[in-house]
Amino acid sequence: MITDQLKRVLLRELNLEDFSFEAATTANQVPGWDSLSHVRVITAVETEFGVRFRPLEIVRLRTVGDLQEAVNRKLAK
Repeated sequence: MITDQLKRVLLRELNLEDFSFEAATTANQVPGWDSLSHVRVITAVETEFGVRFRPLEIVRLRTVGDLQEAVNRKLAK
């Protein structure tokens, strides 16, 4: 499940008014989510949730659900 908080960050950083993010959603399915906006998304998620991702963690992110799980793991520590 994608939290409302993560959805708000994604919508803001991708300049979207609304989008139905699902756990299986990939970047190429989201309008405007390219390599440059990916950097902005990751930075904004780190700031919003007060977490830091290592480069290898970022490379392993394939879906929005992966991103949510990575945030959840960081917050559980």
